[in-house]
Amino acid sequence: MPILPRQRDLFPDTLLDDSSAPAATGHAVDERSWIAFYTLSRREKDLMRKLEAATIPFYAPLVKRRLRSAGGRARISFVPLFPGYVFSLVDDDQRRAALATNTVARWLPIGDSTGFVSDLRNIRRLIATDQPLTPEALLEPGQPVRVRSGPLAGIEGTVIKRRGGQRLVVAVRLLNQGASIEVEDVDLERL
Repeated sequence: MPILPRQRDLFPDTLLDDSSAPAATGHAVDERSWIAFYTLSRREKDLMRKLEAATIPFYAPLVKRRLRSAGGRARISFVPLFPGYVFSLVDDDQRRAALATNTVARWLPIGDSTGFVSDLRNIRRLIATDQPLTPEALLEPGQPVRVRSGPLAGIEGTVIKRRGGQRLVVAVRLLNQGASIEVEDVDLERL
């Protein structure tokens, strides 16, 4: 049983479907850009609630973590895959409104928004498989690959060897971080 119900991590639901579509707020596409809000310590969900209330588009991937309480009871919680970061597609007024929430330490502009949105879509697909994800703090150099079959078909990433198994790392280039998942060699093709 979860400690708290799962919070919405994507608003609106169509935000990553097509990066050229206008946001739910009706703002023109030309004046909006992707930015990464770096939050104060452990304030990601607070910022997400405030952005949703203000109808400001955001994505902050949440993953399931199973924890044991002192009594040995299993608890499930949903934690940020990238602690401290909430990604948002905003115009100047929305950015200022988000900064006024007192949950943001700083913000970073995202240069390659097309590649960035593609990375976020891949991360979302990994999370949807409901398999355990491992956050990767520092990406290691390796062979770029594409998954050719199964539920992850089409996802591109880098293969690393870790703890004796093959892992596919899907990177978010801006943060120099990523998430990894176990993948069989037979499902991968070299790029």
